[in-house]
Amino acid sequence: MKNKVNKISLIFVIFLMFLAILSHKLLIHFFTGNNYQTYSLSANLTIILISGIIFNYIISKNNIRSNKIFEKLRQNNEEIKASNERYDIVAKATSDTIWDWQILNDDFIWNKGIQGVFGYKKEDVGETSKWWFDRIHPEDSIKMSIKLYSFIEQKTEKWQDEYRFKCADGSYKYVFDRGFLVKDDYGNAIRMIGAIQDITKQKEEEQRLKLLETVITQTKDSVIITEAERSNRAIPKIVFVNPAFSEMTGFEASEVIGKSPTIFMGRRSVKNEISKLSKALRRKEEFKFETLNHRKDGGEYWVNFSMIPITNKEGEHSHWISIQRDISEEKKQEKEKEQLIRELTQNNKDLKQFSYITSHNLRAPLSNLTGLLNLMQDIPVESPELKEILNGFSTSTHLLNETINDLVKVVIIKDNPSIQKEEVLIKDVFENVFNQLTFLISLHKPILKIELEKVTILNINKAYLESILLNLFTNAIKYRSPKRTLRIFVSSKEAGENIVLTFKDNGIGIDLERNKDKIFGLYQRFHNYPDSKGLGLYLVKSQVETMGGSISVESEVDKGTTFTITFKK
Repeated sequence: MKNKVNKISLIFVIFLMFLAILSHKLLIHFFTGNNYQTYSLSANLTIILISGIIFNYIISKNNIRSNKIFEKLRQNNEEIKASNERYDIVAKATSDTIWDWQILNDDFIWNKGIQGVFGYKKEDVGETSKWWFDRIHPEDSIKMSIKLYSFIEQKTEKWQDEYRFKCADGSYKYVFDRGFLVKDDYGNAIRMIGAIQDITKQKEEEQRLKLLETVITQTKDSVIITEAERSNRAIPKIVFVNPAFSEMTGFEASEVIGKSPTIFMGRRSVKNEISKLSKALRRKEEFKFETLNHRKDGGEYWVNFSMIPITNKEGEHSHWISIQRDISEEKKQEKEKEQLIRELTQNNKDLKQFSYITSHNLRAPLSNLTGLLNLMQDIPVESPELKEILNGFSTSTHLLNETINDLVKVVIIKDNPSIQKEEVLIKDVFENVFNQLTFLISLHKPILKIELEKVTILNINKAYLESILLNLFTNAIKYRSPKRTLRIFVSSKEAGENIVLTFKDNGIGIDLERNKDKIFGLYQRFHNYPDSKGLGLYLVKSQVETMGGSISVESEVDKGTTFTITFKK
């Protein structure tokens, strides 16, 4: 660089000397005739040389100063370049979206994070603050704007806020935004630089944890969290209990944290389950059992106890969560239920025995009475009063005989749940029933509509099915309406895995609002008919259920009744 300065100075001196010599020649040429004195060429050259030296010195000094300035600018550029590189690296490493807002002229600049994080194309990104504010969630926009402009007015250097920012696809992300305010010499805000961080996952996790916390604190079940086993202790120490624990046990959190759960476990339960519990703890397996615990006041209560191992992000076992549900009431009800079952079983045995004894002990004298009445029919009785008495006695004996026979049927059905079953063609069963009811059908002349599928075969007891149909037919005839001709509709069909029998009539019907719960009850009567015993529907339901089927009824007073019987194929 110094050689370059010397060359410039030398050229400058030579040029001046050339001009001086040329000027001297011209002056001599034009002014000689006029006796003009010749300029001293040597003096001019001397002046030129001195000027050249001064010029060289000045240029050298300026050059040195320029080099220093240039070097400083170069260093500044290098620092700026390095700073920009660090800025880009930090932005990539943190996944932050950097923004630069020139407040006075409302110029807004975004880095590439606005594209990578929020999915906007470069040409879609606006260059003013309006584009920024338009993409803040409506529920957050007013709150955030007030806080931001209040911050700018107060000229505080640092600002931060959380809000939801709209993505290019229309969805929203939770963001944490931090800004730094730049002021001029007069303290006026002129620029603001910020960084937006996507905290959607953290926010979702935070909301999930809050929800779990609410569940744990509000649940009626006792929740205990213990530390992971770090020594040879059988049961680790408690680190957390929820409010339900205190309500259940009477112990406050401060009384049990740092201690073993055995302080509220009954001695018998510890003795019975401690080995299984210790084994599950060593293997880090979920463990469930029922145990008898002690409250703080010494009272006992049953709990359904479960322990679940919890691992951290690295997959290491960190804690145990124990959930305890008070089942004292269930245990009490279970004991009461067992006692009730025992009593009902004994009562059932006693009733069966009573039924057998009653039917057996009554049948012999009843047979004698029937035989005597049959003999007396051959003896002429002239007294009308005695004749009326004998007829009443005969009727009562006949009814008692039927009642005993019905009682025997019920006992047989209830005492033989595993009856003999066979394949039965429903059409054949109906024919047998019609043959038995020929007299009643010819007497009352009902209109019959029969729709039976020929292929329908049931694996049921044939005698029971005949008894069921006989009862339903005789009831339809017995409880027919005097206002209209009796119509009976009978059908059988396959419905998926079931076979459905439908028996419908247009008789006087049953008031189901009053009698629905007792329609299949024993000795239940729904009409004032003298020969109604209230046993038929009870027998029908018992026989249907004994064969594994179900029966339902639909009825309306003075319109008729429909029975639907369903059997598995």
